[in-house]
Amino acid sequence: MSISTPGGPERRPTVVSTGKKPAAGRPASGAKAGSGKPAGTPRAGGKGPRKPIAPVKVSQGRAWGPIALFVAVGVLAAGIIGYGAWASFQGSKPWDKRANAIDGIVNIRKSDPDSLKYEAHKSGPLTYKYSPPVGGVHNAAWQNCMGDVYDAPIASEHAVHSLEHGAVWVTYRPGLPQDQIDKLAGKVRGVEKMLMSPYEGLDKPISLQAWGFQLKVDNADDKRIDEFIKDLRVNASVEGPTALCNTGITATGTTPRELPAQQPTQ
Repeated sequence: MSISTPGGPERRPTVVSTGKKPAAGRPASGAKAGSGKPAGTPRAGGKGPRKPIAPVKVSQGRAWGPIALFVAVGVLAAGIIGYGAWASFQGSKPWDKRANAIDGIVNIRKSDPDSLKYEAHKSGPLTYKYSPPVGGVHNAAWQNCMGDVYDAPIASEHAVHSLEHGAVWVTYRPGLPQDQIDKLAGKVRGVEKMLMSPYEGLDKPISLQAWGFQLKVDNADDKRIDEFIKDLRVNASVEGPTALCNTGITATGTTPRELPAQQPTQ
């Protein structure tokens, strides 16, 4: 193409070459080839596109501490409620079923009921199948059982009558350590329908009797002693809870005595 100027020759435009050819299909500056993504945001001061910022990951883990505490409290509460329900159920059982559940107890009412039968009171010395006796024929006079602690043997004939009235008779082998005797006495002294005395010939250090039931243990700390007393005192009475335990024989000695004149017959 020529350009004419007034009064001068025709001149061609000057073309300045850089010596470089533009690349075919090259994208505009700031865009990545083939990415299909827009260029980064330019930074201030013309320093080129800003790199994309990676998102910060926030942990979504569970707070196990509070969860564990909540579970522990729930388990404890369930245990307390469960035990309360169990204890309530146990307490609602008939007394004889609770007694039968005591480990080591002997239920003569069930195993040998004939040994407990009698037709009338008898005077004088009597023979018993079990030692100490747990029931059967007995003297007309009962041994006082108002929480009496006797320091010498008593007549079985009177003690069996006390059992008939619902008493628990605690016996122990002579020579038992004094601290053991004191612990037993603490469970008996002053408690109606309870009596205690030493007994010769025991095959265990301690033996407990109620009418038709017996439990022998080695130590006064045995928790079954309290269970036996709780379940059988009064409950094991053959004549009901109103049967007397006062106005009975208070003397010691294994020879049975005659019925005191002031004592009613029961």
